[in-house]
Amino acid sequence: MASLRRTATASSWRSKTPCDGSRRAGSGTVDMGPTGDVINVVQIHPTRRCNLRCQHCYSTSGPEQVAELSLSAIEALINDIVGEGFNSISISGGEPFTWRRLPRLLEEACALGLFTSVTTNGLLLDSRRLSRLAPHLSLLAISVDGTPQSHDGLRAMDGAFARMRVKLANVRAAGIPFGIIFTLTLQNLDQLAWVAAFAVEEGARLLQVHPLERVGRAKDYELYPPDDLELACSFIEVARLQRQYQGQLTLQFDAADRTLIEREPCRAFAIPTPDAAIYESAPLATLVSPLVLQEDGWVVPIQHGFSTKHAIAHLDRGSFRTQATRWKRERYPGFLELSRRVWHEIRDAPAHLPFTNWYGTMTTRSTDFG
Repeated sequence: MASLRRTATASSWRSKTPCDGSRRAGSGTVDMGPTGDVINVVQIHPTRRCNLRCQHCYSTSGPEQVAELSLSAIEALINDIVGEGFNSISISGGEPFTWRRLPRLLEEACALGLFTSVTTNGLLLDSRRLSRLAPHLSLLAISVDGTPQSHDGLRAMDGAFARMRVKLANVRAAGIPFGIIFTLTLQNLDQLAWVAAFAVEEGARLLQVHPLERVGRAKDYELYPPDDLELACSFIEVARLQRQYQGQLTLQFDAADRTLIEREPCRAFAIPTPDAAIYESAPLATLVSPLVLQEDGWVVPIQHGFSTKHAIAHLDRGSFRTQATRWKRERYPGFLELSRRVWHEIRDAPAHLPFTNWYGTMTTRSTDFG
């Protein structure tokens, strides 16, 4: 699952940086990828254990997975990331609600002043669990993959949608702000309007539209990411829905706008390598965000599955800040070179195809260069 970043209008949940990627859509604002928020997030995947075996899972999670990261190692990491300028954690998996240490980690993160979010399939949201998390959880992200029939098909479980919907009453009763994540494929744009209406009806304030990544279990099924034409059509639909539900629902569209990156190349890290004295002394969050702690202990930039050629640290290899200092010195220039190469590859397109899946391209190309 993708993390649900903290987004809304410029005056509510987040502010915007000069290197901002929002594109106006009539009277609403559609938050755009890839990067540039003042919210600098570390996504944490403590386990691949899950109560489902979803067809589109990027990490091949499932009930048979039992390995997990140690709480003490994750706590050491989150203490270190504060000193490197990160101010938010987003916990995913696997299914985070199968991880018994979740309440403790959220409590620790909250004590450090971090914004906290959890991404879930929604099936384990009982009142007891939610009451333990509510004081320490800033935002809950719930995956909804279309109409009930489509959702159940991708989740490989009959009745999954109905069970998730019943649990939403517990979320509302606990007073936890929540949003919906919709995985956009080449085939399901026609269901986005249904999901938006469902989100508003259930009281969600945020809807994230994230393109499918054809990795993990998704490679075993006839599931394909949206191409650039489908992304252009998707933006029009997202903009229409943002206008329709203005004041009720904020939409985030995780696609890169080539025009904006051309104007603000820092959005895609497509910048010349600065003087070493500048980047070696800078907090890591000013150089790269988001970071991802994978279930194998590697901390990588941008997205789950990013090549460990560009890894920043490993939980078993000592202090995160020490490893981050080494990464700045030894690997940051190579990361920028990768980013410039990717931007060179994707920058040219017909005018009617302004959007592209930068996250996916960066992750795929990260294995080829480093």
